[in-house]
Amino acid sequence: MNIRKTKIEGLLIFEPTVFKDNRGEFSVPFQEEIFKHNVSNKVQFVQDNESVSRKGVVRGLHFQNPPYDQGKLVRVVNGSAFDVAVDIRKNSSTYGEHVSLQLSAENKLIFWIPPGFAHGFLAQEENTIFSYKCTSFYNSESEGNLLWNDPDLNIDWPISAPLLSPKDSNAARFSTFASQF
Repeated sequence: MNIRKTKIEGLLIFEPTVFKDNRGEFSVPFQEEIFKHNVSNKVQFVQDNESVSRKGVVRGLHFQNPPYDQGKLVRVVNGSAFDVAVDIRKNSSTYGEHVSLQLSAENKLIFWIPPGFAHGFLAQEENTIFSYKCTSFYNSESEGNLLWNDPDLNIDWPISAPLLSPKDSNAARFSTFASQF
């Protein structure tokens, strides 16, 4: 497995080795020992989530505030997605900056997003299946979200009119956001 750092401290991209032959292919998308060696021995996953989205759906930018903050290990098992993580750690030198990348069933990349980041994605194919491991259970009272296309975040989304939930359509602007991280 190849592990790549990003321009923002803490965000990592895991690239599993894929073995192919005439029967198909095999890979190991998660191995606890490799993950803990590269991230932390203290990280423990407590919940797996999976969403199926139509082409053009944007979900995010979501996060959970402390003490229910979540780290997420995300990947696409069918289709493809434009994935984004925004640094909302107020004492970070990269506060308000983001990393974006293409996740797909084809490239098999896995993105580690630690607590202190808002996260979202755009489904770029019909029936995109997005899978993620979480370090904390969902807690509705601690959830927050930022406006997906906020000009202050300067995310170059490859879509102008996505399908959005009412919650995501009415998300907070970054300029009025008070981070709890």
